[in-house]
Amino acid sequence: MEGKDPVILSSDVSVKETFRKMVADTADAIIRSYDDNTAYSGKDVYELRHDLENLGFLPEKGTGFDETLRTVEKEIMPHLLRTWSTMYMPHLHAPALTETIASELIIGTFNDSMDSWDQGPAATEIEENMVHGLVKLFGFGPEADGTFTSGGTQSNMAGIIAARDWYCGTKFGHDVKKKGLPSFYSRMRLYTSEVSHFSMEKTCHVMGLGYDSVRKLPVDSRCKIDIEKFEAMVKEDIAAGLLPFCAVATIGTTDYGSIDDVSEMRRICDKYGMFLHADASYGSGLVMSPRYRDRMGDMSLCDSVTVDFHKMFLLPISCSVILFKKKNLQECFELHADYLNREEDEEEGYINLVDKSLQTTRRFDALKVFMAFRTRGQEGFAKIIDTAVENAGYFYERLLKDPVFIAPVKPEISSVVFAVKDGDEANKNIRKRLMSEGSVIGQTSKDGRVMLKFTLLNPNLTHEHIDRIIARIKEIREELV
Repeated sequence: MEGKDPVILSSDVSVKETFRKMVADTADAIIRSYDDNTAYSGKDVYELRHDLENLGFLPEKGTGFDETLRTVEKEIMPHLLRTWSTMYMPHLHAPALTETIASELIIGTFNDSMDSWDQGPAATEIEENMVHGLVKLFGFGPEADGTFTSGGTQSNMAGIIAARDWYCGTKFGHDVKKKGLPSFYSRMRLYTSEVSHFSMEKTCHVMGLGYDSVRKLPVDSRCKIDIEKFEAMVKEDIAAGLLPFCAVATIGTTDYGSIDDVSEMRRICDKYGMFLHADASYGSGLVMSPRYRDRMGDMSLCDSVTVDFHKMFLLPISCSVILFKKKNLQECFELHADYLNREEDEEEGYINLVDKSLQTTRRFDALKVFMAFRTRGQEGFAKIIDTAVENAGYFYERLLKDPVFIAPVKPEISSVVFAVKDGDEANKNIRKRLMSEGSVIGQTSKDGRVMLKFTLLNPNLTHEHIDRIIARIKEIREELV
């Protein structure tokens, strides 16, 4: 490698040139690492594990960047998952927009941290601008606020912690932040769909309420919360001396993309004095589509909303945000420290974002949103979202017309759960065979049966791609029977 070894960047011309070459060489290695559209190399799990274990851990003497990159290109890159492949469709795990991959280079190079203004001046101001725009986009007023997080689980956790503190404070005058859990904590109950994300249980565990505080609500034939049964359960719990404090509406369940009725859930929450959080990790992307936006419901009815950008928005992992209808709900995360977020800073106009975050050190993920929004605009994102929704609709209609398949739930967003009618082992084997061939699809269950799943986020996916994989699934099925 020419020039000085850049242990860290500096203004030295030789160091800058060496860094430029490292970036260019890395990009070239990425491009060379694949020459087809498969999602995975197909290498057996045990063989891959053995080969990568042989790479070792910490050599006594480093090999230098060039040799290290050659090793990564030869041994690791070919077996990484290629999320941009039209043959990858198992999870809410999106391909990344090209401009946001470039933004990751900027984020990693400057390495700003989002806890205090003096660790990320421009980064802080851009994040604030993006949050202020997002609260308007989702229908909130000037009293709303939010913060970026590591993902949907942390966003959901922030919303539910705020719900607990709000409930204890407004209903009982108890300050959880100062005094800890109240004596009645074991009677508090959170309500969420039986097909909601497991972060609800995780959060209640972390908060000290436990899994038993989570009431899983029955769903209808489209996997949406049954509103009548929801209200009946709340009434029963109140009669039993329990304390309903929060309900979670899922705006796009992980498997089915089902969307709960926010309007009806708001009515029940108001009636019984509950906080309403929306887990829109998946379905929040619909806000960008004039054609399908109404499927979300009115997010402004919620007290907090989780938005994930590394799902339908096609941003690199990780990038999420929690939005609050009232900014004072975030006060439960505020704690001043002289070495970080002094109160005098606020008086002088500085913003220390740690005041409203569960995290301290945090990446400048807002730049990914800024660059994607500036590059694509609302119109560009609408095309991406519409393609995903319409591909799911096409695939579902194809399945309905083919006697080989069952497809129990009509998609509202971009996920389709289905199966061949030949039983659990057939469906498992179809998935394994496809993976060995470079196609990666999902597996889940419904009503005790093994199901397959397509999550169609890739805007390059066409009806022809869908037709081909349907045909291949049917060929594999014939070979198995």
